[in-house]
Amino acid sequence: MISTLNTIACAVCMGNGPGHKDSIAAGYAMLVMLFIIIPMLCMITFFIVRMAQRERASLDPALCD
Repeated sequence: MISTLNTIACAVCMGNGPGHKDSIAAGYAMLVMLFIIIPMLCMITFFIVRMAQRERASLDPALCD
């Protein structure tokens, strides 16, 4: 009888071990994605903060609530 875990888990999660080639490849893929996603999120955050600072600096005080 096949358990539910065996039918929904991928080959990496099935316990092939940390030294299996699929596990190593999945680990490197996650690492590469983190090296791409984290700098992109930081750049987007920096851009939004910089835009807010520039908007605040050039805002006419008479228009503030």
